[in-house]
Amino acid sequence: MDKKDPAWLDSLLHAHAGRLGPVVADPGQYRLQVLYTRIDRDARNRPHFTDFAYRLDPGQYFYPASTVKMPAAFLALEKLNRLGIDKSTPMYTDSLAGVNGAVTADTSAADGQPSVAQYIKKIFLVSDNDAFNRLYEFLGQAEFNRSLWEKGYTSVQIRHRLSMALTPEANRRTNAVRFERDGRVLYRQPVQESDLVFPPRQDFVGRAHYAGDSLIHAPFDFSAKNRIALEDLHRMLQSVIFPEAVTSGRSFRLREEDYRFLYQYMSQLPAESDRPKYDTAEFHRNYVKYLLGGADARVTLPAGLRIFNKPGWAYGFLTDVAYFADFANGVEFLLSATVYVNSDGIIGDDHYDFESVGQPFLRELGQVVYEAELQRERKYKPDLSRYQVSYDNSKQP
Repeated sequence: MDKKDPAWLDSLLHAHAGRLGPVVADPGQYRLQVLYTRIDRDARNRPHFTDFAYRLDPGQYFYPASTVKMPAAFLALEKLNRLGIDKSTPMYTDSLAGVNGAVTADTSAADGQPSVAQYIKKIFLVSDNDAFNRLYEFLGQAEFNRSLWEKGYTSVQIRHRLSMALTPEANRRTNAVRFERDGRVLYRQPVQESDLVFPPRQDFVGRAHYAGDSLIHAPFDFSAKNRIALEDLHRMLQSVIFPEAVTSGRSFRLREEDYRFLYQYMSQLPAESDRPKYDTAEFHRNYVKYLLGGADARVTLPAGLRIFNKPGWAYGFLTDVAYFADFANGVEFLLSATVYVNSDGIIGDDHYDFESVGQPFLRELGQVVYEAELQRERKYKPDLSRYQVSYDNSKQP
């Protein structure tokens, strides 16, 4: 049974305060939240979980940014299973006037065709925004939210596409899509318009913000922006990494091949991808690895370690939700954290402290917990073979 014990994690973080820097020195200013799940296997390799939380507060808003792409991927696979359609089936998206354009081809794919599989690859390999938007349109705003609410993730409000300046009304509307194979339409979905009425919120952050070119001396209102509590993100990941350990009502309806697919692309590095092929000078080995990797190309992760994760960064908020599997040492754990690094307090000026404060903190946080895990005695060494997958190629950046 899960239990929360804030004292242990609090002690660990403060014992390493020098390494963790200003964030732990003033966690309130940085809106820090951390959730760590210790995993112990029994004689039958069944996982047992113990949670340790630090300043976990579902009422404290953080902008989830690209972490919303993780449940989009899970739900898209679930929807395809319900429809009886393979994830590699070409998915064509019609244009929607004033909202988003059409998609009839994808040059990054081996067959040149857009598909849910290819969108999910791009989401986890490099956090592609357009890939998320296309899954948002396939799901529809109402189904996206209701599906998560029904699974018990009640903090969720997925209200908009990413990196597109659209009105709430435009984001309620989603493009028509169809799935075709060999000239035959397998499924056609018309334009949808969400009827959801979201519960009202009062989520204000910062001391000033930009509206266009104008600086407004008032906090920025995030009340119409996407929202997910850190614990809900953590549990979503946990449910996919350990599907046998969650109740059926909270699980995503996925097949074993879906899990293998997700495990591959959640842990694969950009240099290991052939289609899409990435410029690894930009999309380096730690491009989406924040906890332990620090999103720093200079950091070399321990040999035998793979990180299955989804980060997000925008508006000064930096979040990472991750499962760590060290095949060499028989170590595994879940770690999620969010931090707000915006020293000038201005939202929208693009002057955030990601590289100077946020990324170094998440790197050290991951390292501190990993070191504690390496030293921790386990009665039974875990069999992690479930998470060992083949990658597109074995090249390392």
